[in-house]
Amino acid sequence: MPIKLLQKLYHQTTKRENQRTEQNENKKWTTFTYYSPKIRAVTNIFKNTNLRIAFKTTSTLRQLTGQRQQAPTPDHDRSGIYKIICKSCHKAYVGQTNRSLKTRHQEYTRYIKNNDPRSSYALHILNNRHEYGNITDTMTLLKGVNRQSLLLPTEQMYIQTLHRNNELIPEQIPNEYNPLFELLRQEHLSSHPT
Repeated sequence: MPIKLLQKLYHQTTKRENQRTEQNENKKWTTFTYYSPKIRAVTNIFKNTNLRIAFKTTSTLRQLTGQRQQAPTPDHDRSGIYKIICKSCHKAYVGQTNRSLKTRHQEYTRYIKNNDPRSSYALHILNNRHEYGNITDTMTLLKGVNRQSLLLPTEQMYIQTLHRNNELIPEQIPNEYNPLFELLRQEHLSSHPT
């Protein structure tokens, strides 16, 4: 083969390579999530522009096998055993709810505003003319309980504990013996000798 022909081929190929790199440098890339052929039709609009298209899927192996991170539920959006404090005497009422604490606090506020002594907490506030506060200042989730059968014994345990520590409002004096609380107290004393 003659040398001139080789040189001509070499120049043609290098010229094409240079043109391709220049074109690729001017193009920008974007990604589309591929859902259906409609996405392909939309991306075809950009075919003759400086915009290059790449496709990605929503069902990658990592997404299918990885654990999903869920934001923790704020305590006031949960249910379970709670205590609500009187802002004047700083004594507490212990209760249980299957609904959110936020909903239960709204009920207490409504009882107090309507002068309705339906709950021991509302009765305490109304009879003593004490102050009640907003949910952040007064209400605390003591224990989130998912099983319905554990609500009452767990509530009774907390009532007994607060009563023994003189932290319970007088309107909620525990009136029944709770064997579960005694069992838990004895286990605690035996595992923590003084």
